[in-house]
Amino acid sequence: MSPFRSHMDAAMAEARAAAARGEVPVGAVVVAPNGRVVARAGNRTRELADPTAHAEILALRAACAAAGSERLPGHDLYVTLEPCPMCAAAIGFARIARLYYGAADPKSGGVAQGARVYAHPQCHHAPEVYDGIGATEAAALLKAFFEGRR
Repeated sequence: MSPFRSHMDAAMAEARAAAARGEVPVGAVVVAPNGRVVARAGNRTRELADPTAHAEILALRAACAAAGSERLPGHDLYVTLEPCPMCAAAIGFARIARLYYGAADPKSGGVAQGARVYAHPQCHHAPEVYDGIGATEAAALLKAFFEGRR
């Protein structure tokens, strides 16, 4: 087994690109079991006029299309912000093995906050969850984005 390598830097790059497009700066990266990045995305809800176009959903869609399957066993997902309940459910449906996220989302999070999707008995698959990865940088990017909008 190869040593752990974080891909949060790639997710942060996607978040910064989302901010540059006027989207809430959230980025996500899907990593295959062999360590290769197979999909990356940033939020595009405004651009696509699609409330489901969160970074995680777009990255999962691309990774599933590349794999030719609706499931991604053994894959990791890196995301700059705690996934909302919709994204947390999709991550479970995709059978992601490990979820790494940066900043906590007390308002809309669905993993450690609020809905706590993986804690429900109806949850068929819960990934291993690792939070706080690059949280300071991710939170600062979000804060700067929203301060610029007020």
